[in-house]
Amino acid sequence: MSDAELAAHLAEAAGRILLEVRASGVFGEKALGKAGDQTANQFLVHALREARPDDGLLSEEEKDNPERLAQSRVWIIDPVDGTREYGEARADWAVHVGLAIDGEPRIGAVALPGLDGGIVLRTDQLAPVPPAPQRLRMVVSRTRPAKEAVAVAEALDAELIPMGSAGAKAMAIVLGQADIYLHSGGQYEWDSCAPVAVALAHGLHCSRIDGTPLVYNQADVYLPDLLICRKEHAATVLGQQKLVA
Repeated sequence: MSDAELAAHLAEAAGRILLEVRASGVFGEKALGKAGDQTANQFLVHALREARPDDGLLSEEEKDNPERLAQSRVWIIDPVDGTREYGEARADWAVHVGLAIDGEPRIGAVALPGLDGGIVLRTDQLAPVPPAPQRLRMVVSRTRPAKEAVAVAEALDAELIPMGSAGAKAMAIVLGQADIYLHSGGQYEWDSCAPVAVALAHGLHCSRIDGTPLVYNQADVYLPDLLICRKEHAATVLGQQKLVA
């Protein structure tokens, strides 16, 4: 099984597990998020250590092992991206399984199990990104929209689309449901590694909001910001970001 096939298989399987945990009906909303995180994490961690024992691993739900810093290949996972949305039985949550090679997000899969029938977007199965409408659409946090993103949206006269998880927002660009994902409120490597890998494979622009590359498998896993959009919009969005910063 190739790395991309493995990533997609595990993301899809973890999504099914999460749906089963929720369907059990034994957890309240708050406890459900914790139970889902821990259950999906155990599955993904054990599966990756079995399938790729020589690779490094970084998970939101696992104690960090600094030995990964000396490794070229590091799997970066988020068992439930959008724990609140998962607990609320919304559709905008995701499972991230990404592989960084020498710091670059090269392989990834993002499962969206909450959508009708569930889908997995992956780096090895590509579809054309639908064209943008005349008025651009920007996805922002449904609970804490970053002021920089709102200011850029106003400058571009872009429609704001509130949405949950980072993975759901990024995949909305890939699916043609939105056009710009500009985030400046702080994230971690597991929030964006798999989504960025998938977005890059689909020909989208992905960078920090100053235009510099996103680099993974760092000692400090905090990533303050990112931009995902179509390449033809990147210069305009980056220019507006500099004006409002």
